[in-house]
Amino acid sequence: MILNDNIPQIKVVGFKSEIKDVATTLKLINELNDNDSNFTVQLLDARGIAGEKHILNATIHAINAFKRKNNIAKDLGMEICLRASAQRQISRAIEILGLKVGPMDICAVLVGCNSDESDESNGPNGCGSFTDIDQSIENKLNGMFTRDDSVLESNEQVLKEIYNIENEEMEVLGSVTYTLIERTTILILDA
Repeated sequence: MILNDNIPQIKVVGFKSEIKDVATTLKLINELNDNDSNFTVQLLDARGIAGEKHILNATIHAINAFKRKNNIAKDLGMEICLRASAQRQISRAIEILGLKVGPMDICAVLVGCNSDESDESNGPNGCGSFTDIDQSIENKLNGMFTRDDSVLESNEQVLKEIYNIENEEMEVLGSVTYTLIERTTILILDA
């Protein structure tokens, strides 16, 4: 999805996997990010994502945080995790959306970033300018995990538990997705 010239191509894909070792999996993803500096790949626990609108909203806010130079994290992937979880603390965001040992539903966010043209103010993988997402990145992820976009469908009850969402809050905003989008907006206003 290319939103406009100022927003990069963002692709969200779902996977099922058996994570045997989180550190090894993260090392492989970091190598993928390091080997191809034109992309940022962030893996998140799909159970904590309220559908594609939620993760796209969080990703755009993360990109804009780098542009405004009010990002919390040092890299775009972690900023996406913070924004999606509506947290200011990295440890809490990882607790909510980080990878865990065992069977897992994974939301992978791919962002086309041309870091060769970015200036230092954008930080590592901070998206100075944008490039199209190459199919090879997705193919590499398909080789690591089992593709299953159905994991991106939100489970309202699970999300209410993860984020401590009260029925009243959800009723005012209409859905768990809009509740989490609102919490992301509040995070921005608090910055």
